[in-house]
Amino acid sequence: MEVKLGVTYSPRELAVETELGPDEITRLVESALGGKNGVLWLADSKGRRVGVPTDKLAYVEINEDVGSKRVGFGS
Repeated sequence: MEVKLGVTYSPRELAVETELGPDEITRLVESALGGKNGVLWLADSKGRRVGVPTDKLAYVEINEDVGSKRVGFGS
C-alpha cells in the first residue's frame, strides 16, 4: 500500500510504501494529529521509518492498488 504525505512549504510529496492496512494508517494519522507527540511515524516495507511533524502535514493520501501498477524489473 502506498501512502502519500503532503508537507507544507514543500513542492514534493513524500511517498511511503508500507505493509499496513488503510484502517491502521488512518488510526496512526488520527492519533498523531490528536496526540502530544507532534510527529507522524510510518514504517515502510523495507523497515525504514519516516517521521513528519504534524504541524507541517498538509494531507494524507492512501492508495490501496499499488501492486497492480508496477512496471519493470521489480514487478
